[in-house]
This record gives sequence, C-alpha cells and structure tokens, in this order.
Amino acid sequence: MKLVVVSAGLSVPSSTRLLGDRLAVATVRQAADPVDVEVVELRDLAVEIAHNFTNGFPGRKLAAAIDAVTSADGLIVVTPVFSASYSGLFKSFFDVIDKDALTGLPVLIAATGGTARHSLVLEHALRPLFAHLRAVVVPTGVYAASEDWGAEGLNGRIERAAGELAGLMQGLSGVRTAAADNLTVVPFAEQLASLHSPSGV
Repeated sequence: MKLVVVSAGLSVPSSTRLLGDRLAVATVRQAADPVDVEVVELRDLAVEIAHNFTNGFPGRKLAAAIDAVTSADGLIVVTPVFSASYSGLFKSFFDVIDKDALTGLPVLIAATGGTARHSLVLEHALRPLFAHLRAVVVPTGVYAASEDWGAEGLNGRIERAAGELAGLMQGLSGVRTAAADNLTVVPFAEQLASLHSPSGV
C-alpha cells in the first residue's frame, strides 16, 4: 500500500511536517500490510502551483506530486492555520487536482497552530473541503497547538487517527479501484439536451 503525506509547512524545521511524520509512522505501525510512505512538501511546489493557475498545466515536480496523491491508498494532509483556516498554498494545491481524483480516498486531516483556539479549523475548513472532493475523511482529526507538543493528549490523538486511517486503507483500497473503474460520467450538456429532446428521453 502507498501512503502519501501532504505537508503545507513553510519553515525548516516545520512543526507541520513533524506532525505529518508522526502520523505516518503511527499509520505504518498499525497497518496490517507493508506501507510505502511518500512526503509531498508544498513549499517546494509553490511556484509551479502558481504557474499551473496561469498556464493551465502542471510542471514536472507538480505533476509528480499530483500523481503521487491521486494514486495513493491513503492520504495524510497537514496544514498550518493562517487567518483561521488552511493556508492558501494548501488550498491551491488541491485546487489544481481534478475534482474527482480523490473520490473514495481515505484521508486523515491535521493542522498546526499557535493556540488551541483554532482547533475547530479541522471541522469548519478541512473536513468540508475533503467532503466536497468526496474523499473518505477519518473520524478523528489531529490539531496540534504549540502547547500540545510533549503534552500527554497529542500522542493519543495521533494513535487513534492513524489506526482509523490504517483500517480504512485496508478496507477501502479495493472498493475505490472498483468504483473508479465503473464510473460513467455524462457531460452536463448531454443531460440538458436529453431533457429537451422530442422523445423526452
């Protein structure tokens, strides 16, 4: 199985990347099958993401990152909180991915911030984003404020969320492939045209 971590941390070292790494280690440890982990650092792709918006196609590194994410069996996404939401870089990366590419993909959402007051960002920003993309979001999201590092509760949340992701990766990987293979998309224009045809079909 393949697990991809998407980190939108900007600094080096990054607490966002650190949280992603800890979640990945816990997921691998709890998975029943061997798991290959790949990390996508969005700060290295910032220029190519911006160019994708203006020229309409991804550069080499961005294309490789998109391919890694869309071919994964499980995804861990971690963003710092900016202005009470995910970072613009984080949102822009998922904006350049085809809107149907994450359908059925198990996703663990996580965020870092300077204060616990932003912990609901998981529920009002990240969970709706991935629900819109029709991913399968694990029940437990992980938010780490500055005071959480080294505190007792963070490890428990990491282990619980990782266990949920590992379980979904094991149970949904076959379902996701079958669903993608059987998906037939009828363009909206054809659906409208069928409503106005003389036969009414």
